[in-house]
Amino acid sequence: MSDAGAAVRDAVTQARRVVVKVGSSSLTTAAGGIDPGRVEALVDVLAAARGRGAEVVLVSSGAIAAGLAPLGLRRRPRGLAAQQAAASVGQGLLVHRYTEELARHGLTAGQVLLTLDDVTRRSHYRNAHQTLATLLELGVIPIVNENDTVATSEIRFGDNDRLAALVAHLVQADLLVLLSDVDGLYDGPPSREGTRLISDVRGRADLAEVEIGSVGSAGVGTGGMVTKVEAASIATGAGIPVVLTSAGRAAAALAGEAVGTLFHATGKRRPARLLWLRHATEGKGALVLDAGAVRAVVDKRASLLPAGITAVRGEFGAGDPVDLVDADGRPVARGLVNFDAAELPALLGRSTKELRRELGAAYEREVVHRDALVVL
Repeated sequence: MSDAGAAVRDAVTQARRVVVKVGSSSLTTAAGGIDPGRVEALVDVLAAARGRGAEVVLVSSGAIAAGLAPLGLRRRPRGLAAQQAAASVGQGLLVHRYTEELARHGLTAGQVLLTLDDVTRRSHYRNAHQTLATLLELGVIPIVNENDTVATSEIRFGDNDRLAALVAHLVQADLLVLLSDVDGLYDGPPSREGTRLISDVRGRADLAEVEIGSVGSAGVGTGGMVTKVEAASIATGAGIPVVLTSAGRAAAALAGEAVGTLFHATGKRRPARLLWLRHATEGKGALVLDAGAVRAVVDKRASLLPAGITAVRGEFGAGDPVDLVDADGRPVARGLVNFDAAELPALLGRSTKELRRELGAAYEREVVHRDALVVL
């Protein structure tokens, strides 16, 4: 766990496309407003990375936090409507500050606000991918955030650490850098005497004896070390290495110095929509599968046909994510369903050929196609 040196430098200096995530506590004052000095310092680091030839995407928290002081609020509100109001005020202030600071370096900012729906429905997902790709082609630095102004509890990413990991895969990044108010992953609470910084994480075994608590500034942010480790797991499992360090060490991290914690890539790149489906959605209903269908979906990676479904649970529409569960109710997969919940009961247990003869060609299709299905 300790031989970071060249590995960190290689992972960073060879990266041609980098996603950087910064948390609210690293951008704002204790009172909740934007700290101009912190934003300026961060932008200087991003501009330096651009100067070395890397493309940069910034996933920035801070909209809600930036809106607290103008609204006279001392802490992040708990109510969704109040959070949305703070985000509405703060998002404009945040992007305006980034725009001004990037302009000092001759760089252009582009605002990209995402909701969960934007990246789980196929047509919306394509639009998000194409928008980010085009911005990078044009030399713009995309400033990505969750669209807190309109997001509801049912369509939220939950935290920007996870959003950053998924964006890194969406744009096919070579590196994800998570900036926080903690300078890396420790084997226990950083304030406790005797804890040590873990410089390298090469797999789950390196986390076996780590106490991962909710360290971080809960007053203005939503994340903690748990969300950062989960985000690192998502990214590294999709072939993207991750550096976790403090915002104050961003320059050293992006220059390839052995600071913070390097999470080494553990998996290979996979279709981006499946990664979003696995990590950014919750099933809006469930389809109960018989034993044969479970084997076909899990072992053979086959599409789910009506014949293998024994029951339908919940309300959902065509295109929604649904959980595929076994007879005991255990989720075995998640996929985007091709039928409304109200249509399915009449189709269960019947072959697609029979359905075509009786109902027409539109019903000779999979309930969940294997290309829109991920095994859990």
